[in-house]
Amino acid sequence: MLSKIEAKLLIVDDLPENLLALEGLIRGDDRQVYQASSADEALSLLLQHEFALAILDVQMPGMNGFELAELMRGTEKTKHIPIVFVSAAGRELNYAFKGYESGAVDFLHKPLDIKAVTSKVTVFVELYRQRQAIKQQVQALEKSRQEQDTLLAELRATQEELQLAVRMRDDFMSIVSHEVRTPLNGLMLETQLRKLHLDKGNMAAFTPEKLRAMSERDERQINSLTRLIEDMLDVSRIRTGKLSILPTAVDLAELVARVVENFESQLSAAGCSISLDVQPVTGYWDAFRLEQVVANLLTNALRYGARQPVEISVERQGEQACLRVRDHGIGISSTDQERIFQQFERVASTSVRQGLGLGLFITRQIVAAHQGHIQVYSELGQGACFEVSLPLSPS
Repeated sequence: MLSKIEAKLLIVDDLPENLLALEGLIRGDDRQVYQASSADEALSLLLQHEFALAILDVQMPGMNGFELAELMRGTEKTKHIPIVFVSAAGRELNYAFKGYESGAVDFLHKPLDIKAVTSKVTVFVELYRQRQAIKQQVQALEKSRQEQDTLLAELRATQEELQLAVRMRDDFMSIVSHEVRTPLNGLMLETQLRKLHLDKGNMAAFTPEKLRAMSERDERQINSLTRLIEDMLDVSRIRTGKLSILPTAVDLAELVARVVENFESQLSAAGCSISLDVQPVTGYWDAFRLEQVVANLLTNALRYGARQPVEISVERQGEQACLRVRDHGIGISSTDQERIFQQFERVASTSVRQGLGLGLFITRQIVAAHQGHIQVYSELGQGACFEVSLPLSPS
């Protein structure tokens, strides 16, 4: 590593012949020598380069070597550069003492001792190269530490994501087991009850009216199971980018009316009424997927609407169709309004804990696939209004 570090040397003297002679003594393959014939020229070079050693002539016109050394010691960039003074003055002038006071590390008298000059310069060059090597090692260690910190942060983030995924999986399995068990338990009880009647020969329990009621209950339980399975399949399609959208000409008002008609039994069970204010709006959408959107929003309104009336409206706004589903139930807090569109999330401020928490997540994805957007406007205790905007002709 040391052999690859080049040292820069600065020599300052007002006589060109002295500069040439001194450079001839100290030049080498592992170093680069810069010459300055004045203190001003030297200062310019000092600000441009990082020097391993500065050799200054004491007696120069204008600013002398001692004054240049004082400036170097007062500047952050140059205060650590070793300084060696050179002077032709006699020893009796005590220049050496003044030089050391100015921060010099050595003082040489002319005529120069060739061996002394070359050996001392070599020592300073080697010291500089060792300092640079240590500096590079420290920088490499710091870079390695930063990389390790970054890697550790990434590992921690990954660990948190994995822990979240595990919690979501556990929550999902818990919710699924509960939601699937509910319709299955209903079917199981109906089956056991019918078997009990058959075993006792109680054929009066199977009149046409009672069989119709049994069939309707069975249909509701089967539809619940089918809806759960379809929701899980849709989440899988969304994750893999395989949620298909097949647009055809659709009248949104007719579609909403059809979905509401299919919800008659749920509306009766929930003790809830619906008012429709729909205008014919035709656009190019996937009818099956939009039925899912309306059904999910209507299910949500019945679930959290506190048996209050639900209002559904459809209107055209420019080149957009606007669908609104409003309930007058428990409402949604501002902190929950974004969270409810995530997977397996449900309103936290209520004891109502039905469904997988996938309906609004799937709804948002379907709306986004039609290049539309969905918003919710709500306050706690003031009900909620879900507004869906769809371009009439999404590309």
